[in-house]
Amino acid sequence: MNAVTTSPSRTGVDVVLPCLNEAGALPWVLERIPPGWRALVVDNGSTDGSAALARALGATVVTEQRRGFGAACHAGLLAATADVVCFCDCDASLDPAHLVPFVREVRDGGADLVLGRRRPRSRGAWPAHARAGNLALTRLLRRRTGLRLHDLGPLRAARREALLGLGLTDRRSGYPLQMVVRAADAGWRIAEHDVPYLPRTGASKVTGTWRGTWHAVRDMSAVLGEPPAAGPRPPGDGG
Repeated sequence: MNAVTTSPSRTGVDVVLPCLNEAGALPWVLERIPPGWRALVVDNGSTDGSAALARALGATVVTEQRRGFGAACHAGLLAATADVVCFCDCDASLDPAHLVPFVREVRDGGADLVLGRRRPRSRGAWPAHARAGNLALTRLLRRRTGLRLHDLGPLRAARREALLGLGLTDRRSGYPLQMVVRAADAGWRIAEHDVPYLPRTGASKVTGTWRGTWHAVRDMSAVLGEPPAAGPRPPGDGG
């Protein structure tokens, strides 16, 4: 696999990978971490040996006992030490190599938060109910913030200190949306770029069923009901 670093870095890039029983996808995902970047696999209670496999493949493993997508993502953010932190699902639906231009844009000052707009590569990659839920939320987001985004996908990059300054509190499915809402309230420049979206490996924990999608929409709708709160402008070249 690529030369994924296991050493903390304040100048490199950390990639947070929330993980719950993703042993089948981990080799593919970690193989695609850009050379020299550090993979932070946040084990959220796996029972399939994901944590041990991730260590064997060269990743740094963070354990988060509290269940929830947001809990895993935030544990990874707290464990990160790099100037720029990325997030990516650990199910092989997204290629972390596509984060390279995202990081470049953040470092060059072109944007403060860069998001990936998922573009399905097959009919089964993004179930209809999950896509409908995402569409509804982006419309609500537009009303709340004025942002004309098309997706609230998990592939993203921003500066670590600025993300911590947002004071993110959601620890469930609303975490990705809360990040965008609070960044928008703080006046961040938010960019969105197309990325290929592949069929995930294994069963989805969030949007694989109507019930899971409903819970995600419920969590995110609660985030949209929060009053505007001014967060910090990101430090750095363009902040």
